[in-house]
Amino acid sequence: METLIEFLPAIMFLSLIAGLFTSLPVPIVLSAITLVFALIALWLGEMRPVHLSLIPTRIFGGVIDNAVLVAAPMFIFMGVVMEKTRIAEDLLLTLQKLMARVPGGLALAVVLMGTILAAATGIIGASVVMLTVMALPTMMRAGYSAPLATGTVASAGTLGILIPPSVMLVFMSDLLSLNLAKVFVAAFLPGLFLAGVYLVYLVLRSLLRPGETPVTARLEAGERAGLWRETIISVSFPLILIVSVLGSIIGGIASPTEASGVGAFAALLLGLIRGRLSLSTLGEATDSALRTIALLFFIFAAATAFSYVFRRIGGDEFIIEMARSLDLGDWALLFMMMAMVFVMGFFFDWIEITLILLPIFAPIVGLMDLGAHIDKADLVYWFTILVAVNLQTSFLTPPFGFALFYMKGAAGDLVEMRDIYRGIIPFVLLQVAVLAVLIWQPEIVMWLPNQVLSR
Repeated sequence: METLIEFLPAIMFLSLIAGLFTSLPVPIVLSAITLVFALIALWLGEMRPVHLSLIPTRIFGGVIDNAVLVAAPMFIFMGVVMEKTRIAEDLLLTLQKLMARVPGGLALAVVLMGTILAAATGIIGASVVMLTVMALPTMMRAGYSAPLATGTVASAGTLGILIPPSVMLVFMSDLLSLNLAKVFVAAFLPGLFLAGVYLVYLVLRSLLRPGETPVTARLEAGERAGLWRETIISVSFPLILIVSVLGSIIGGIASPTEASGVGAFAALLLGLIRGRLSLSTLGEATDSALRTIALLFFIFAAATAFSYVFRRIGGDEFIIEMARSLDLGDWALLFMMMAMVFVMGFFFDWIEITLILLPIFAPIVGLMDLGAHIDKADLVYWFTILVAVNLQTSFLTPPFGFALFYMKGAAGDLVEMRDIYRGIIPFVLLQVAVLAVLIWQPEIVMWLPNQVLSR
């Protein structure tokens, strides 16, 4: 019996991983395992009935009454409005025209669009599907290599997981009790750095293998005539949205929660100015946003209950003791945690990975000390961004990379699944290389927040 009590946290954790492999909905798995192990803990005397009554209170205080999580619904709504009013679509079409004569120009336009779209929405599914529908057929008709075209679209669409305002960063900040504004600012340069690496790779590949990225036909005289006016209009609208959100945060005018409301209002206003915000469009955007929000908060409520029971049965102490028993140095622990995130990315979405691993990693990171490499106060923020970059691979790595399924569903018979798998390999390798650079040079992550938020 004592052995069972000692290893109960490990059994609960392994049961969660096994449950997620059943393909049942994540919140159902979390809720069922929480209930089962709460009853086992009651039977073993590790919990009392009063502890069960505290779970709804913990969910209310941790999820429903959480000021940080208020930002998530507004950012989701903002992104859906951007999609429904076709503001992002206008930008992509303009970028494609601007780069029509540049080698690899279509691929570069897709990455630039993904970067801007990431800073304006932060929703992966919408970004990948929209880029697939609008850009992939054009690239294929232009004669682009299928693996290159699919890899470019998938990787560009997933930039929203890292570049703020990312919904994932909102949830990660709450799980680790971090300052959301600092996390957003810390993610900004790494996100742009990764996008820049994609652009450099595409330029080099276009020069080395011009047959994979043929130059498209010249624009007609009528198309060229109004191109600059079209460019100003299509670029200015997303930039206004980005400045309204990130500018208000970095400038200290609004908190991230307040900035989410500003962004949602700005998206509605821009859609109205563009003449594309009707009652039916608003209804579709609201319905789509509510469905996404409901699923995310159901998961978060179930995860809060799971975390509470896990801690009540000694999960934190078990994790710390296990880390100490490994007798590894702090650097070895860091690389081990990064490897675990990367491997789990082959099988799970970012939601499952963050809910499973972050509560386990948090006490370990709190004990780490990397000396002069990074200040102790910055360590947890740096670690959070490393995890975020690492988690981007979870959208691309087979067999369960969600971006790949979004793309295949939107592309239909246009490309084969094997082309998609082949196409993402170099981009995953680029992500791993960027992760290594961020580990080597933590100033890339921490310089901007220390400069902006220390004033």
